[in-house]
Amino acid sequence: MPDDATPRPVHDDSALHAALVQALGPDNVSTAPETTALFSQDIFSKAARAAAYVITPHSTEDAARAVAVATQDGRAVIARGGGMSYTGGYLPTEDGAVMVDMSAMDRILEINEEDMYVTVEAGCTWAALYDALKAKNLRTPFWGPLSGLSSTIGGGLSQNNAFFGAGTWGTTADCVTSLTVVTADGSVVKTGSGGTQTGAPFFRHYGPDLTGVFLGDTGALGFKTEATFRLMPMPAAEDYASFEFKTPADVAAALSAWSRAGLGCELFAFDPNLQKLRLKRASLMQDVKSLTGVVKGQKNLLSGVKEAAKVAMAGRTFVDEASYSAHIVVEGRSDAAVAEDMKAARAIAAAHSGTEVANTMPKVTRSTPFSPLNNVIGPEGERWAPVHGIVPHSKAENVWAAIDKLFLDNAAEIDRHGVLTGYLVTTLSTNGFLIEPVFFWPEEIYDIHRQTVEPSYLAKITERPANPAATETVARLRSQIMAIFQEAGAVHFQIGKAYPYKESLRPETLALLEDIKSAVDARRRVNPGSLGLT
Repeated sequence: MPDDATPRPVHDDSALHAALVQALGPDNVSTAPETTALFSQDIFSKAARAAAYVITPHSTEDAARAVAVATQDGRAVIARGGGMSYTGGYLPTEDGAVMVDMSAMDRILEINEEDMYVTVEAGCTWAALYDALKAKNLRTPFWGPLSGLSSTIGGGLSQNNAFFGAGTWGTTADCVTSLTVVTADGSVVKTGSGGTQTGAPFFRHYGPDLTGVFLGDTGALGFKTEATFRLMPMPAAEDYASFEFKTPADVAAALSAWSRAGLGCELFAFDPNLQKLRLKRASLMQDVKSLTGVVKGQKNLLSGVKEAAKVAMAGRTFVDEASYSAHIVVEGRSDAAVAEDMKAARAIAAAHSGTEVANTMPKVTRSTPFSPLNNVIGPEGERWAPVHGIVPHSKAENVWAAIDKLFLDNAAEIDRHGVLTGYLVTTLSTNGFLIEPVFFWPEEIYDIHRQTVEPSYLAKITERPANPAATETVARLRSQIMAIFQEAGAVHFQIGKAYPYKESLRPETLALLEDIKSAVDARRRVNPGSLGLT
């Protein structure tokens, strides 16, 4: 028996291998140890039991055949997109698991400019979708996380996302109209208006919202292979502003006021620690890339050069090191409309003791939205991991203060192990306040970090030896932060196998979820352990 006293299933690998090869072809079935090991780790941890297979479907039909083969053999079958989880979302919990690599399903199937929707395969990245739509002056309302260069649409559907467009439009799930889902037995289910006999996938709400059942499920209920999103025209105008605040209470109050007023498509803030680390991470080459992005991001060459010059003049000293910085991006139908909203945003900042500073950070973030994911490690090669919670505005200040107190109470241990902490905070539409504490600590990096980070960036760092004591401290603090969030009634994205989702539910709600799980996955073979469902 393994340590957790769960019986390990006995499998006939030769028969399964032959069946998977027949379903997908030999080039799309891997048992190579380096591949299965890579797919059994995420940004924070490695699975105790590595997967046995990595399979790569190229269509919904491929996925349906392969999933049916694997579940009939009794295997745990788990979807993996860009691999950006840090909550064990796709890590196998038992021997013999089959990982479904969705990366080859990356096509944009239809951009319907008349009916204003786009259908895309789940393995497509947010960056690829954004570029394809931008060429037609279109966009999805929510248009990606900061990790969108690697993060896939399917990952966002399963985990949910924050950031680009979220201040106005909410999350990934708020913009979906229809899904195509492969369930455990290989059935192909379509939802929304796409689930009717003759309808197009243009609308979500027709009878019960079956689309919503499969969103935010961390891959526990099925394999999303295609998704349809609403479209909108690209905004005609945008502007940016940055402010510094002396206390977290002031910056939280300003963000909440902006959010409630519906002023910003992106609203975000950093504490002094994370601010310094972000600036430390940047390189001269990245500065040049950022300026190029600013030039390209403006309406014309002249305005682009002017904005880039402002960024260059501000340099990296645009905010006091001891201050909290808050940033807002406003977009609209005209320069006049944007100017009016910016006037209101500045008044709110001033009312909460904010001082305007150079708008370098939001301008650069908007001009180069999907940067290389070098930030999955620290500026000197440290390991990185966040934890987060979403609370109503009324609880944001107190929850932030409670986490600050936790860090203060553990300051000696944090310092002893060389752990650095910081915060990213942002908002979701008019009613969600997301607090994301982050950790950096000296620890060895994994293959997933080496695969994700640019080689030029990796070449500059010194890799560190294993440091289990520091990692144990980080893991304990993350768990304690989760407990603070749970006490406050917070909710979470990327629930995976880390957040206490099942424990937080009312018994009647949990019973319904269990019934839904049994209906779509009677043998509990789809990502066992995700959402706490075993």
